[in-house]
Amino acid sequence: MNASKPSTRTARVERNTRETKIAVELDLDGTGRAELATGIPFLDHMLDQVARHGMVDLAVRAQGDLEIDAHHTVEDVGIVLGQALAKAVGDKAGLARYGHAYVPLDEALSRVVIDLSGRPGLEFHVAFARARVGTFDVDLAHEFFQGFVNHAFATLHVDNLRGTNAHHQCETVFKAFGRALRMAVAHDPRATGTIPSTKGTL
Repeated sequence: MNASKPSTRTARVERNTRETKIAVELDLDGTGRAELATGIPFLDHMLDQVARHGMVDLAVRAQGDLEIDAHHTVEDVGIVLGQALAKAVGDKAGLARYGHAYVPLDEALSRVVIDLSGRPGLEFHVAFARARVGTFDVDLAHEFFQGFVNHAFATLHVDNLRGTNAHHQCETVFKAFGRALRMAVAHDPRATGTIPSTKGTL
């Protein structure tokens, strides 16, 4: 994590079950640094995209029942990242709240839109070109984002608009997620101390 400057928008969350042990540290005012050890190299690669393009500092350590498969670990990392985000944004006063991004990678193009709404919801529309990237089951990308939105209390729309390479499709999704998140958690200098909702709470 970035120790060179103070930040109040940080969180550290641990979640231990009989299936996984997950620890996440998040700094929303980071520089894109990542320290990742999930035991799933492709997941580490995707989380690195989130940190780098979201300009957050992110540390994730996970031990899971990978002897069964990667499902529990990927889902639970999403859950704990969502919990960390919810903790780091606090009451969301002064935040932009909404974020969106289009990201290309060669033939692939994805769009992600996020609303830190206080209401969990996921629309995930990605028709992967194949079932696996290496040993990674691409269906688990959906499980990651479902876990995230359920615990970040965010609405997330994920659309892969085109792509024929599953690695590229997945990578554009995670990069766009990082960029959209970066926009949503940004401070609006005109709204300091104001909750971005007509209800007065999120």
